[in-house]
Amino acid sequence: MIGALRDGSVMCAMRRTMRWLPLLLMVAGNWVWTWTGTCALARAEPPPPGPPPATVPAIGRAWPVGVRPPVLRGWEPPATVYGPGHRGVDLGAPPDAEVRAVAAGRVSFAGRVAGRGVVAVRLAGTDLRTTYEPVTARVRKGQEVAAGQVVGTVERPGSHCGAGACVHWGLLDGDVYVNPLLLLPPWLLNGGPARLLPVLGVPLPEG
Repeated sequence: MIGALRDGSVMCAMRRTMRWLPLLLMVAGNWVWTWTGTCALARAEPPPPGPPPATVPAIGRAWPVGVRPPVLRGWEPPATVYGPGHRGVDLGAPPDAEVRAVAAGRVSFAGRVAGRGVVAVRLAGTDLRTTYEPVTARVRKGQEVAAGQVVGTVERPGSHCGAGACVHWGLLDGDVYVNPLLLLPPWLLNGGPARLLPVLGVPLPEG
């Protein structure tokens, strides 16, 4: 009798399980489908875009050195924050050449970093900051400077460009490096503004 009751209980339990089995299978199937779809979507979606490129106003009024210095090495933005690249431009200049502020601003740093002289100027009316190195500073932190004002002189070779002398010119928007050449308007990049010259020896048109 006990065996019969046990067998009957087992049969009842099996019947109850069979009634719930379709529902359990449906729930399990929905969970597997949702999990698989989510993983596939995560693989298919591209990574979120990085910050938009900085907008740099062409407010420069002078090259840091010379009139139109040679660009020994150009802007090479790194693929990642700490990746290889060139975060600025190297401008050829002789030792002791004067280094000028490209635009008006306030000196945010003037001193030495890792044995090299550095001058940084926060540009007026912007969040941009220019840096010049290796430079022996002629200004102090907090000083206001005008466009074209001398902020230092080029240090002797061996500190940045090997055997040659140069100025590494950088530009930061917050903590992000951007191309400093974008500060220069076309008339500076192309050698100077257009000028009207007198025309001599050319006859005036008749009538």
